[in-house]
Amino acid sequence: MRAVEVTGVVDDQGNLSLKEPVPIIAHGNVRVIILYPEPTEESEQDPDDTPVEDISASLRRALQQSISGQRIPLSQMWEGIDVE
Repeated sequence: MRAVEVTGVVDDQGNLSLKEPVPIIAHGNVRVIILYPEPTEESEQDPDDTPVEDISASLRRALQQSISGQRIPLSQMWEGIDVE
């Protein structure tokens, strides 16, 4: 048995929709294992788990700033950042 990982969304009725086609050669019956995050309190969330919507908004903002000429010189980019 082989495994393929794809992402999807489960709606309110419990239906699974995949976000991309499954890259498989064989066709037929498959087994599906669904992995989902455990419900946690807001304070327990991993700080590195930034929601995709926030990342997209940040990238759009950065692109607009770059297009409009609002850039930070590379020589100043690392100032004030504490690297360990």
